[in-house]
Amino acid sequence: MSPEKLVYMANQIAKFFVHKNDDEAIAGIAEHIKSFWEKRMLTEIYAYLDADGTGLDDRAKKALQRLRDASPLSVT
Repeated sequence: MSPEKLVYMANQIAKFFVHKNDDEAIAGIAEHIKSFWEKRMLTEIYAYLDADGTGLDDRAKKALQRLRDASPLSVT
């Protein structure tokens, strides 16, 4: 899947939590991504995040960082 599509999807999830405070929103975004995204998608978005994460909503970016830190993927 293209990085642009993954960024779009992550930002759409973040929009759902726009009325929540930062802690609730970041936790909710991370939980949604953890529940519904495949390992391949996570690997791709983490690489994009490491490159610079341009275009990612700030809360989506923080959620992805939190998710990655909580359960790092082994990339082989």
